[in-house]
Amino acid sequence: MRKKTTIKDIAKAADVSATAVSMAMNNKPGVSQKTRRKIQKIAEKLQYSPNFIARSLISNRSYTIGFILNSITDPFFPELAKGIEEYANKQGYNLLLCNTKRDLQTEKKSIDMLRSKGVDGIILATVLKDDPNIVPLIEDEFPFVLINRHSMNPDLKNKTSYVVLDNFRGGYMGMEHLYRLGHDRIAVITGNVNTSTAILRTEGSIKALSDYGAKMDRELIVEGRFQRQIAYEAAIKLIAMEAPPTAYFAQDDYMAIGIREALFEKGLRIPEDVALMGFDDTEIASFAGIDLTTISQNKYEMGAMGAKILIEKIEKNSTGVVSQLILESGLIIRKSCGYALQGAYSR
Repeated sequence: MRKKTTIKDIAKAADVSATAVSMAMNNKPGVSQKTRRKIQKIAEKLQYSPNFIARSLISNRSYTIGFILNSITDPFFPELAKGIEEYANKQGYNLLLCNTKRDLQTEKKSIDMLRSKGVDGIILATVLKDDPNIVPLIEDEFPFVLINRHSMNPDLKNKTSYVVLDNFRGGYMGMEHLYRLGHDRIAVITGNVNTSTAILRTEGSIKALSDYGAKMDRELIVEGRFQRQIAYEAAIKLIAMEAPPTAYFAQDDYMAIGIREALFEKGLRIPEDVALMGFDDTEIASFAGIDLTTISQNKYEMGAMGAKILIEKIEKNSTGVVSQLILESGLIIRKSCGYALQGAYSR
C-alpha cells in the first residue's frame, strides 16, 4: 500500500519548513507567491490529500460552510452557488447546500440542521424583508452573511452583513427602457412581495415612470413570486384585460420565460406585438430564439464576495463586524424588447 504523503514530505521536497507548507496549502500569508506555487506543484505531484479530521480537531472548526437557497432548479442560483463554492474551496472550505422551496419553516430547519452538523458559518440567499430566522444567528453571534436579499427590518439590517444588487436602480433602468420605447401600459410581474429584491425593484420602476411624468397603473403590478408557473398564470389574466399591457417587465428571467409561454399561447409575437424584459441575465436569456432583454447582475461575484466576507468572519472571529456591499446592475438589450426594430428610443 502506498504511503500517504504528509506535510513533512512536501516540506522536504520543497526545502522549506512544515509551517511554510501549511501556510501555502491553506492560502495564509507568510510565504511568497513563488514559494506558494512551488509547494502547491509538489503537493499535486505527490498526490497530497489533507487530513481534514486532524485539521478540524486542532482548529476546532469543520472547514465547512452552508448555503441556503430557494431552489436549485431556478436558473439564478447555480452561478451564485458556483461563486461561493469555488472561493470557499480555494480557502480550504467545503460547501453544504440546502433548498428551502421558498418556505420559511424549511429555512429555519435548514439553519438548525447546518448548525447541528457543525458548519462554521452560513450564507443565506432566501431571507425575507423581516425574517425571524436570522435573529438567533445575531443573538448567538454565529457567523452568517446574506446575499441576493437583505433584511428590511431597521433593527436587524444594520446588524447583518450582506452582498446584494442595487435593485432599485435595476428596476428603474428596466422601466425607463420600456417607457422610452413608447410603452404606456407596462406590466410589472414582481417577485415575492415580502423580499427586498421585489420591493426595491418595484419602487425603482414606479420612480422611473414618475420621473418621466407618467403614473403606474397599479392593476398592472402583479406578484409572480419568482416562479415561472405563477408568472405564466398572471400573464394569461393580463392578456385578457380590456386594455392589456403592451410590455411586460418580469423581475427575474425565470418568470419572463413563463410570460413568454403565455404570450405565444395567445398568439402574440415578441417583440412585434408585445415587448418582454427580464431581470438577472441568466444563461437562458441569451439563448438564440429567446434573446431576452434583461437587467444584468454578476451572480458569480455576489456568491464569491459573500463567501469571502463569511470566511473572514470565521477566521478573524469577527462576527460583530458588519460588511454591506451593493453591486451595480446593467441594462442588456436583446431582441425581446423591440429596440432593434425601432433602432432608437421614441421618447
